[in-house]
Amino acid sequence: MKSQLIGGLAALAVFTAVGGAVVAWLPSDAGRTSAAHVERPAPRRTSESPESESESDESSVSPSPSTTALPPSGPGTFVTAPGGSVRVGRGTPLRYRVEVEKGIPVSPEDVAAQVEATLADPRGWTADGHSAFQRVSSGPIDFTVRLATPATVDKVCAEGGLDTGGKVNCSVNHDVMVNLRRWVLATEFYTKDVIGYRSLIINHEVGHFLGHGHVSCPGEGQPAPAMMQQIKGLLGCVPNVWPYDNDGRLVTGPSVP
Repeated sequence: MKSQLIGGLAALAVFTAVGGAVVAWLPSDAGRTSAAHVERPAPRRTSESPESESESDESSVSPSPSTTALPPSGPGTFVTAPGGSVRVGRGTPLRYRVEVEKGIPVSPEDVAAQVEATLADPRGWTADGHSAFQRVSSGPIDFTVRLATPATVDKVCAEGGLDTGGKVNCSVNHDVMVNLRRWVLATEFYTKDVIGYRSLIINHEVGHFLGHGHVSCPGEGQPAPAMMQQIKGLLGCVPNVWPYDNDGRLVTGPSVP
């Protein structure tokens, strides 16, 4: 991305004046969230929760938007990232569009670059041998990745029966909704790896779109699965944002109802 996020997010408070009110956003509330999971016909699944990990290779993607105005609500209309990407993965690609809500101080191109890099990573969902993706800006699509203000995320996610509480992301119908709060502040477990956490958000919510449900930590000291609700705690696992490891093995754990 084009601008750098000031370090020390664990102590960061982003203040913005909206309609005369000053809103303070602190990462300390990241661990408080409710769980919800709404089933849809496979492979479409609906989920609520933010996720993303570290050791990301997206070094060319800048860490964050400006720390100026970060609105808690927006108009609910979006700007589409222009251009597109090559196909990644095998098989017929799922075509997706990247959109950013109007009024958010984040470049749609920067968000698209992070999403593309995440979905193209060999540790991502293409490692399953049959998932493929291609970003487009026009024509028919299979799903949309949308970065939006907390209020807009809440509204869209509620259409799928989810209560995101202004704090988390969701996958509902054909929309992967990314909460601006999480995109900027990550969570307490990723204060030093915001870029990685963004990849976890994408991998977790796209994973739900592909039909994957929540899982838990497989064991003390093991990598936390991408489909684990890591925002609630790592339960002895270590941070990890990728669905697969470097050897192409699925990182998973016991299913969570």
